[in-house]
Amino acid sequence: MDLVGPIFNIASRLWDCTAKRAVYIRELPENLNSIRTAMEDLKNVYEDVKENVDREEKLQKKRTHAVDGWIQSVEAMQKEVNDLLAKGDEEIQKKCLGACCPKNCRASYKIGKMVREKMDDVAELQSKANFSVVAEPLPSPPVIERPLDKTVGLDSLFDNVWMQHQDDKVRSVGLYGMGGVGKTTLLNRINNEFLKSRVGFDAVIWVTVSRPANVEKVQQVLFNKLEIPSNNWEGRSEDERKEAIFNVLKMKKIVALLDDIWEPLDLFAVGIPPVNDGNKSKVVFTTRFSTVCRDMGAKGIEVKCLAWEEAFALFQAYVGEDTIYSHPHIPKLAETAAKECDGLPLALITIGRAMAGTKTPEEWEKKIQMLKNYPAKFPGMENHLFPRLAFSYDSLQDETIKSCFLYCSLFLEDYNINCDELIQLWIGEGFLDEYGDIKEARNGGEDIIASLNHACLLEITVTDNIWTQARCRCVKMHDVIRDMALLLACQNGNKKQNKFVVVDKGELVNAQEVEKWKGTQRLSLVSASFEELIMEPPSFSNLQTLLVFVNWTLPLSFPSGFFSYMPIITVLDFSDHDNLIDLPIEIGKLFTLQYLNLSGTRIRTLPMELRNFKKLRCLLLDDLFEFEIPSQIISGLSSLQLFSVMDSDEATRGDCRAILDELEGLKCMGEVSISLDSVLAIQTLLNSHKLQRCLKRLDVHNCWDMDLLQLFFPYLEVFEVRNCSNLEDVTFNLEKEVHSTFPRHQYLYHLAHVRIVSCENLMKLTCLIYAPNLKSLFIENCDSLEEVIEVDESGVSEIESDLGLFSRLTHLHLRILQKLRSICGWSLLFPSLKVIHVVRCPNLRKLPFDSNIGISKNLEEIEGEGEWWDELEWEDQTIMHNLGPYFKPL
Repeated sequence: MDLVGPIFNIASRLWDCTAKRAVYIRELPENLNSIRTAMEDLKNVYEDVKENVDREEKLQKKRTHAVDGWIQSVEAMQKEVNDLLAKGDEEIQKKCLGACCPKNCRASYKIGKMVREKMDDVAELQSKANFSVVAEPLPSPPVIERPLDKTVGLDSLFDNVWMQHQDDKVRSVGLYGMGGVGKTTLLNRINNEFLKSRVGFDAVIWVTVSRPANVEKVQQVLFNKLEIPSNNWEGRSEDERKEAIFNVLKMKKIVALLDDIWEPLDLFAVGIPPVNDGNKSKVVFTTRFSTVCRDMGAKGIEVKCLAWEEAFALFQAYVGEDTIYSHPHIPKLAETAAKECDGLPLALITIGRAMAGTKTPEEWEKKIQMLKNYPAKFPGMENHLFPRLAFSYDSLQDETIKSCFLYCSLFLEDYNINCDELIQLWIGEGFLDEYGDIKEARNGGEDIIASLNHACLLEITVTDNIWTQARCRCVKMHDVIRDMALLLACQNGNKKQNKFVVVDKGELVNAQEVEKWKGTQRLSLVSASFEELIMEPPSFSNLQTLLVFVNWTLPLSFPSGFFSYMPIITVLDFSDHDNLIDLPIEIGKLFTLQYLNLSGTRIRTLPMELRNFKKLRCLLLDDLFEFEIPSQIISGLSSLQLFSVMDSDEATRGDCRAILDELEGLKCMGEVSISLDSVLAIQTLLNSHKLQRCLKRLDVHNCWDMDLLQLFFPYLEVFEVRNCSNLEDVTFNLEKEVHSTFPRHQYLYHLAHVRIVSCENLMKLTCLIYAPNLKSLFIENCDSLEEVIEVDESGVSEIESDLGLFSRLTHLHLRILQKLRSICGWSLLFPSLKVIHVVRCPNLRKLPFDSNIGISKNLEEIEGEGEWWDELEWEDQTIMHNLGPYFKPL
């Protein structure tokens, strides 16, 4: 009995083991089918997950580690199960004893057991397939390369910007310029340069800002780039997002590249930390407005149009060598086409692409004529180029500024438009009525010019003025901008009309062409006489403006009844037309006229019919030869605000006193510029409190019996005295000072240009100490002048500290002054001086330059006789060193 129990236990265990193994063997075929089915199900799930992963990876995302491990496990399991299925199928094929028993029980058992275990593994993998996220955004690289087109002519500008970037003192750089000039291209190049050199920066972030400047949009770009956790972003306010960005960036050094900013953007409101010694991040941005650079505290760098060599190289690059050299005449024609772009890269690219494949001279000539005469019809101009440029126009603040901008397109290509004359035209047109009196209107006009300049729609230039020996402020409109402006001026919704017509290309004008101008509002004529244009004038029922620019080869005479066809004309400008001799009587029918400019013509008198111009605001009669204004004409102009009769060489034949009396009687009169040639006329002016405040320009000449000229003209800007041989001093009328509301230091506050010629007895010009805004001073042939400014020692400190003597002087001309020994008795800084000419002043041995001279920053030219230069005394040797490069001996 003792042996029975152990033997029974052993037998039971052997049976259990054998039974389990028998199950593995017996159920092997069924289990193989089950794992095959389970694996198919797992494979289907695998395909779904894999498709999701592939889709996310195409969106520049990265699969999670969990998903990647699961995919690898499934792929490994697939291989293992396939191997196991193959072995199982083979084992089943080996069964014997009537297909009931396996040939090799041990092998069948092992395979059956493995199949059973794999079934559990497959089931476990399938249970893990429920992924809520299969991929996450990739961490952004420090710099993302941007597409970059051909860059021609940007090397020096790029070097300048890159140098500023490397300067630790410069934290923000603004690239400004007109539309299409290449600002974004330059910023792309800067971005890509960081791929080569990223030392010292954690990230370079590009944001296209556009308009309006949306803080939230900029924040979202930074969020994507900086990998800020979603729980710190989603559903948060703008200020909370600002804090999240700030807390990341304050620990990093980044370069923010902001493209296309239209208005100042508060970077701190976005979350970008203020630049300081603790944070050396950099900001570089592009804008069309120079004021944006100023308002954002950035160093402004202007992106200008290309010089000719660079412009033509860019043009050829887009036309292609095959086209350029397909015919011997095409290179020259290509130059003509490229010059029409005036160096604007976007225009060069647009027109270059349009010319590509044009391989006959005839086709080139046809397209060039279209480009010159009808630029809007040229391929790519109206639909691609002009809309890009028009963004700047659309951004202008109000309709007044837009009207003033479009008006500039009436002038010639490459024409320097005198700012003073342009504002006068705007006043005549009524554009500046909202500003009130004429002084405020002029200030408003200056503000508009500044706005258009800041928007890079007008370029402010300077031109030499022979009369003042200084430079006049002018504006110039880029050729392509002008073409766009003419297109905009002629649009009325989607319907185009000839609202502005400019004949300035030398094309022949026939009657049919003139007939199309019936509805025009503004007509500018340059290259055609009236005989050619209008044999039988049509009715210009909508014409408001007629500008006839100088053309020395064509006569200017009017067809019979010419002015009868302009019922609402507002502006007539015939200035500088040397062939205009007479005005027809019917001009008196222009009752709506507000502006008339006859300066520089050859008319000798005004027809009496002009006194009917009750709406006339501006009457300009400068530089007329032996000209006479009949009595009672001026007094009839009840709305006259601006009157100018400045002669350069000849005195007015009429009685200037009568003209002054008539001007004083006009209630609206606000600005007078006049030449006077008698002491009595000057006295009449001095006795008129009203005219003293209206006087803008004064020319006194040929007053041989005048020894003292007393001034009290608080708004005088230009003052000239010529051929007054007995004049000894120019001073103030002290009696006027007693009754004046103006303090003495404002007597000549607006005086900007002074010219004194051939006043042999003039002793001094001390009154100039009260002209703090003096910009040019020209003194010639004044034999008695020894010192320009004579002031006692007690007055020096007051003048220097309170009045800023010569602090804004840009041009100083001293010529043929035999006794001149000093300009003034103390040293001055001359911080604005650009040009100094000293000729035939043998006793001048010292210039009043302070030893801390800074004029070398502004100086453009210094001219004098070599001997005079050698004998000059200097306050400091550095002055000689600074001025030396600019010296041009005669």
